[in-house]
Amino acid sequence: MTTLFISDLHLDAERPEITELFGRFLRDEARGADALYILGDLFEAWVGDDDPSDTGTLVAEALRAVSAAGTPVSFMHGNRDFLLGHDFARRAGMAILTDPSVVCLYGRPTLLLHGDTLCTGDVAYQQFRAQTRNPTWQRQFLAQPLAARLAFAQQARAASKAHQSGLSSQGTMETITDVAPDEVAGVFARFGVDTMIHGHTHRPAMHQVDVTGRARRRIVLGDWYEQGSVLRVDAAGERLEALA
Repeated sequence: MTTLFISDLHLDAERPEITELFGRFLRDEARGADALYILGDLFEAWVGDDDPSDTGTLVAEALRAVSAAGTPVSFMHGNRDFLLGHDFARRAGMAILTDPSVVCLYGRPTLLLHGDTLCTGDVAYQQFRAQTRNPTWQRQFLAQPLAARLAFAQQARAASKAHQSGLSSQGTMETITDVAPDEVAGVFARFGVDTMIHGHTHRPAMHQVDVTGRARRRIVLGDWYEQGSVLRVDAAGERLEALA
């Protein structure tokens, strides 16, 4: 049997073909897996569980079918869907995981993260993250009318694109938006594990990292903008593959 990991699907109405690909993946593979982990950014934006979008409804129904078929589904918040709440999780039949979390994969303790907390070089983003993860800010935001929240999400996406464009023009995009090696080493040391799995950076790869003379593995999940990406883990090891 196999455990599946995905992240950074960024599902929305503007890319229905990716939602369809995700649906096929759930029907054809996820139902027969030991477990499915979604490590953040399932949606391009999420402004509250009262959003009546067709995409959200479709995804909730498809995930509930996977859970009902016997595959446990776990979700971890990303930087785009950090407001996804317990109401949607119940509709989707999935559990919400704390970021970070350690799980046991076939006898191996493994650290799971979305990955944005590792990108400490992006100071502007980390400041935005600290603000929007504050429970008081979230309560005040969710109390606003849906239209106002949707407008904020549009503005935040535009600001993110402008921020990335500015980094690109300065030639710092690749380093600033990737993980900070010192932060990775510190997290490995703090949790005492040999394997870390995360998304967020959209740079799928399997890295070998030496921390205090001990070999560790950092596995980065791919995004679903142009194609799918899945990490398959079983007792024999890991395989990071693209889905068409």
